[in-house]
Amino acid sequence: MKEYKNFINGKFMNSQSGRTFENRNPADWDEVVGIFPKSTADDINVAIEASKKAYKKWRDVPWPKRSEIMRRAAEILIEKKEDVAKLMTREMGKVIKETRGDVQEGIDTALYASIQGRKYYGYTLPSELQNKSCWTRRDPLGVWGLITPWNFPIAIPSWKIFPCLLSGNTAIIKPATYTPACAGELVQILHEAGVPDGVLNIVYGGGGEIGEALLHHEDIVGISFTGSSDIGKRIGEVCGQTLKRCSLELGGKNGEVVLRDANLDLALDGVLWGAFGTTGQRCTATSRLILEEPIYDTFIEMLKTKTEKLRLGNGLDERVDVGPLVSEAQRETVHSYVEIGKKEGATLLTGGEVYAEGECARGWFYRPTVFVDVLPTMRIAQEEIFGPVLSVIKAKNFEEAIEILNGTVYGLSSSIYTKDLAKAHKAIERAETGIVYINAQTIGAECHLPFGGMKNTGNGHREGGWTAYEIFTEVKTVYIDYSGTLQKAQIDTWEK
Repeated sequence: MKEYKNFINGKFMNSQSGRTFENRNPADWDEVVGIFPKSTADDINVAIEASKKAYKKWRDVPWPKRSEIMRRAAEILIEKKEDVAKLMTREMGKVIKETRGDVQEGIDTALYASIQGRKYYGYTLPSELQNKSCWTRRDPLGVWGLITPWNFPIAIPSWKIFPCLLSGNTAIIKPATYTPACAGELVQILHEAGVPDGVLNIVYGGGGEIGEALLHHEDIVGISFTGSSDIGKRIGEVCGQTLKRCSLELGGKNGEVVLRDANLDLALDGVLWGAFGTTGQRCTATSRLILEEPIYDTFIEMLKTKTEKLRLGNGLDERVDVGPLVSEAQRETVHSYVEIGKKEGATLLTGGEVYAEGECARGWFYRPTVFVDVLPTMRIAQEEIFGPVLSVIKAKNFEEAIEILNGTVYGLSSSIYTKDLAKAHKAIERAETGIVYINAQTIGAECHLPFGGMKNTGNGHREGGWTAYEIFTEVKTVYIDYSGTLQKAQIDTWEK
């Protein structure tokens, strides 16, 4: 067990409230991973003052100099990869092979930032007038509030921190209370890499207290949030009142379509990984499987057999396929949806119950669950469950499959398995999702490409790749007139 403190202006600090909270291992609730300060708005105010002061110097550091720090952070994270991955499994629960991947995504994001620092660009464009130059540049905005979820405790903070800081902003990060330790370690790695005092601060505590303080503070120029759509709407509403920049990456109800000509073994591997990887606790998780009618019965039998062979247990065991849910409350939510599915008339194919055998009795385990005979309008086919529950829906043909795919309020990720090139391209055109996979699962984003969705999945911003830097910068248009005369655009250009 480790006792953590807020890290503000380069110093470790207890909360002014004197309160603390525990972070426990969801695979073994008897294990306390860490103790953290339960902070208040007063702690946020101290962090914002530190960030404001640091911003005045940090924004003037050249992009390539800032990128060198990002590269050093990547090197340190590489050295500590295994330790951080094991910590993540202990505090979040997902299996070790996945937490290694989570840390690697943080490393990749840092390395991408180190490249961006020497190549980030604006546009140079011709002027209407003689002896005049025009171009654009991107400038930082100020102090940001970064609010991150519990399911990717290194990857998602990395998506926000690296582009935010490389762009010249300063930040306060508020990690999820279920997984605060990994974010704390990442902040220390960046400090060790050379991020100056006050540029990046971490304050622990609940969203209702310190999250709201970030939203309402007049010196916060923007909020970057990943989480549920309901909370995202609240954040967007508050930010809109003062025109804060606001980036929202929200929920999903992602579908995998399998057509009659697909490689069924490949599609099966994809749906198992997409539905039950991270115990279904991904915004891109495969929560709907849409099968074309001719293969429906065959695929269901294949799915049942493979699902029941998945091994549950502590994620530190390399042999385990599925870890626990993050908390008892999350497990109760998942089970409540299973009961809803039964009442709606869906057929429970397998799973649908708490798993508490052996050492799993000390954690929040739930059997991977598959419903068949699901109608597209059922709640289990419409609402984000965020757990190991898959709804299987029958489609008569390709056209109906795409209609079902698009028939939710979400639009994050989708996939289609087919050998028909024409249908694959038509699916890409018609899918109302920000991410489309062909012959691959709905999960697996890469850090150098945009990530985000449509409809209730977000507000149009894209994290990842070059688009993340658009969130954290403001476009500035520059005109330089070296004619020595007064030139009037549009008037002097077109008047004869």
